[in-house]
Amino acid sequence: MSGVRVLVGTRKGAFVLTADGTRDDFSVEGPFFPGWEVYHLNGSPADPDRLWAAPSRGWFGQLVQRSDDGGKSWQPVSNEFAYEGETGTHQHYDGTSKPWSFLRTWHLEPSLDDPDTVWAGVEDAGLFRSSDGGTSWQELPGLRRHETAPSWAPGAGGMCLHTILIDPTDPARMHVAISAAGVLRSGDGGESWSLANRGLRSEFLPVPDADAGHCVHRLAAHRDRPEVLYMQKHWDVMRSDDGGGSWTEVSGDLPTDFGFAIDVHAHEPETVYVVPITSDSEHFPPGGQLRVYRSRSGGNEWQPLTEGLPQRHCYVNVLRDAMAVDLLEPCGVYFGTTGGQLYASPDSGDSWRAICHDLPAVMSVEVQTLP
Repeated sequence: MSGVRVLVGTRKGAFVLTADGTRDDFSVEGPFFPGWEVYHLNGSPADPDRLWAAPSRGWFGQLVQRSDDGGKSWQPVSNEFAYEGETGTHQHYDGTSKPWSFLRTWHLEPSLDDPDTVWAGVEDAGLFRSSDGGTSWQELPGLRRHETAPSWAPGAGGMCLHTILIDPTDPARMHVAISAAGVLRSGDGGESWSLANRGLRSEFLPVPDADAGHCVHRLAAHRDRPEVLYMQKHWDVMRSDDGGGSWTEVSGDLPTDFGFAIDVHAHEPETVYVVPITSDSEHFPPGGQLRVYRSRSGGNEWQPLTEGLPQRHCYVNVLRDAMAVDLLEPCGVYFGTTGGQLYASPDSGDSWRAICHDLPAVMSVEVQTLP
């Protein structure tokens, strides 16, 4: 029987949960890197035992770690994230400029077919790649040298590249999301980039429909329909049917269209999940009721999913990388909260239960479906 491995990054370490295909009973290992902030923990589609982690600490900086045995043991790899050249600058709100500086890795996206290749989205917003198992990292400077880069500004969490989507039908096609810049796409493996923000509108910008500057929180796509993209933005749930060429709002009847996490059902490309948050200043569920909303029509019409979730006095948040799905049938859906709960649904969201309590605040959730 197939199984699942849930990879959880938290404010104070990483955890690995495993279960068989019934998903009835999860074992918990960790914390790994105790006391370190783990912005992201991810696994290779090409080798289930190859895992990547990005722990960081305010005092000690960052130390990327790799596991070759499914998380049982870890080893540090290279942490040399050097921006190419010295021409890149980003603009402060006070109008001054300063050199780009590496602070931490927000997202690790392994190659679909090579366990030694992994992409890293970092703060300040840049894209790096390692093709030697993390021994070295090379920047893809074309992104940071885009003509709109001087107008990119940090969101509340910093100026971070937090989402990397690789087209499974053509690995040279990629999308990235930057807070606060928006979406950029590449057709040549990251050498050159174009904006993919047409249709986005952000009222906080001097020009609400500007080419760049939008605070995109997260992108998601189904592996069989990579041209259809879903977005949770700083206000608005959006959809693109042309690979980011244009966007339309699909917030529909959501109680609020502010949130961070978004994901797509593994077997139903039109089934999408979001977790609405009250507002950009009140990062908790509306009315203190934790609800995942599901659309089976690609947006606009949304159904609240509540069975097994707290419906009174719940004031947690669900961060941008803290939701994932497995590939089993029926599809499993998972998300973690800033209150340290990790919820799982083995039936596509119809019912939920906490498979782990009292973790540190959850920053990321990824799921591997094991053979």
